[in-house]
Amino acid sequence: MREANVNSKGLALHTWTLDTTPLAEVLRVARHIGWDAVELRRIDFARAASKGQPTAEVLALVRKSHLAVACLGVELGWMYAEGAERQRLLRAFDESCRWAADLDCATVMSPVDRGHGDPGHAVASLREVGDIAARHGVRLALEFNSQAEQFNTLNRVREVLARAGHTHCGLLVDSYHLQRSGGHPRALQDIASEEIVYVQYSDVPAQGLTPGLITDRLPPGKGIVPLAEFFQTLEDKGYHDYFSYEAPNPASWERDPEEVAREALLLTRKLLPAA
Repeated sequence: MREANVNSKGLALHTWTLDTTPLAEVLRVARHIGWDAVELRRIDFARAASKGQPTAEVLALVRKSHLAVACLGVELGWMYAEGAERQRLLRAFDESCRWAADLDCATVMSPVDRGHGDPGHAVASLREVGDIAARHGVRLALEFNSQAEQFNTLNRVREVLARAGHTHCGLLVDSYHLQRSGGHPRALQDIASEEIVYVQYSDVPAQGLTPGLITDRLPPGKGIVPLAEFFQTLEDKGYHDYFSYEAPNPASWERDPEEVAREALLLTRKLLPAA
């Protein structure tokens, strides 16, 4: 049983954290170690399909794990895509929303597009995917990427979300990208609680950062992110959804997945606000 963080639904393990581990084993590890939920990606379904495993079997596998699904990822690129590629991405978005609804998951997430484009086009796209999310009864959490060209700060994503003004679209706050974009947990104090749909977290190395590289993430307390303050700020704001541990790192992928999952969970609990 968790001993801290009285507001949130619990702690989720993102499958990217154990990227080289098969999904069935990730689910077993997450449940065995004591995570409350998992966060799934489209690539988890694509890898299964490449091995002849249909989507229905993947959904059944997840249900059988008896783990909640905190969030399910969509395919990025829909903000500025046009023509046939846009229609393909919108169909993929609809598909991810349907899978989420089938798993009783209320949230889908998407990173922003990595390049530049007309913000007005991004606003129109947000409204369109917001309508898709609404049809399935889920909400989109949009994540800024500190290494993207355009939407690389918290405020830039907040601006485009505000312009879209869609009730089924909101903000994904990621401690890693917040730190790498020069932000601080104090920046969250000015954000209305209803803006924040979902939260991901991991730590940032103190040195050796490479522009464009985002697979160098560390367990809580192993880097420079003030995560205790990050969690406390969100607690004070009344954030009530999952905290998802997303920490892709090739060094972690070479370790025993149980050790990686256990270390992260123990370190997270030490930093959460006391119950």
